[in-house]
Amino acid sequence: MIPMSAARLRFILPILLLGCLVCPACAQEQPRILFFLHNRFLEEHALDDIHPDYGRVAYAEIIRTFEAAGLTVISELRSGNVNARNYAAGICRQIDSLLAAGIPPGHITVAGTSKGGYIAQYVSTLAAHPELNFVFIASHRDEDLGQLPDIQYCGNILTIYERSDPLGVSARARIAASRCDIRHAAEIELHTGLGHGFLFRPLPEWTVPTIRWARGEYGLE
Repeated sequence: MIPMSAARLRFILPILLLGCLVCPACAQEQPRILFFLHNRFLEEHALDDIHPDYGRVAYAEIIRTFEAAGLTVISELRSGNVNARNYAAGICRQIDSLLAAGIPPGHITVAGTSKGGYIAQYVSTLAAHPELNFVFIASHRDEDLGQLPDIQYCGNILTIYERSDPLGVSARARIAASRCDIRHAAEIELHTGLGHGFLFRPLPEWTVPTIRWARGEYGLE
């Protein structure tokens, strides 16, 4: 289990290490960086709290799954029901720092589950960079087009939703309505039968496509 302090360090340390990561003498290949943004439940509960329907959020296990695939993970345990757009602006500033340090935009992926997915959508909107990668997981509803008109997808977009989940549906309409350049887009419908609870676990059904997207493997459909 990752304590709060360690999770916050995980958010900061990769930035401090970039001088080594992007140095040709230190590494033969520049890192693939994944910003992972968790769901709302962890904003208001401790890591070991149990959701009445879906159980514990396996946050540490999810992070380890991505790291085991060779990704440099930047993540933070949010608290206090943060404002999605304001939080996204902070992510954008970190992305700007990564780009300035020489990390190629195609090596940067922002992935989020549920509310984290909405934050990731605002990162996509605010960054407006067609070469960044994004994975939005269980984070679109039909009414979003009318209720959140300021969201504009931009970048390489992968959306993942679970057929039995009422809180996440196909985002093809949002992709079609977005005016920014979307060079690669794919959508995956899952059939785990777990409802919204599928994102509480590091299921390969959604972690593997996320990893592949972060590696620039865009032919998922």
